[in-house]
Amino acid sequence: MGAVWTVEQALPTAPEAAAVLRLYLAELISRVQGRETDDAEVDRHLREGHGSEDLIPPAGLLLIARRQGEVVGCVGLRHLDPQTQELTRMFVRPEARGEGCAARLLAAAEDAAREMGAGAIRLSTRSDLVEARAMYAKHGYVEIARYGDDEFAGRWFEKVLADGRDEALISR
Repeated sequence: MGAVWTVEQALPTAPEAAAVLRLYLAELISRVQGRETDDAEVDRHLREGHGSEDLIPPAGLLLIARRQGEVVGCVGLRHLDPQTQELTRMFVRPEARGEGCAARLLAAAEDAAREMGAGAIRLSTRSDLVEARAMYAKHGYVEIARYGDDEFAGRWFEKVLADGRDEALISR
């Protein structure tokens, strides 16, 4: 029998959600800095405003993925404007990668965005995250011009959502 997967909404302050968000931030710091990080550095980044308060309703939301009950991933949505949600903090623990967790999180985020009345989802990602960029393209996201002020982003994507079925559309 295969693994049992669930995706659910959580507050970023809930212990399991906060723990997976710390793992996300630690990996991001390590990738950007090209070295390992530690709890003290993660704590410092959180104090400096790299928390996830923007993922608390009504400003946004956080979804966590569980495999056999254990939290193995997360993704957030935050409002860019009344018609557009921004996908952020997509993360899957290394031991759960390659099992379809990211696709489950992405589908759940798209469903949540539709429920919030969004017509599109945008995201930014690092240029060196080749696997992530390929996954977004596979799921109908198209590259668009830069938006926002994320200093670490190198690529920007958008997916237009249409009544339960998705259609990639060249950005406005």
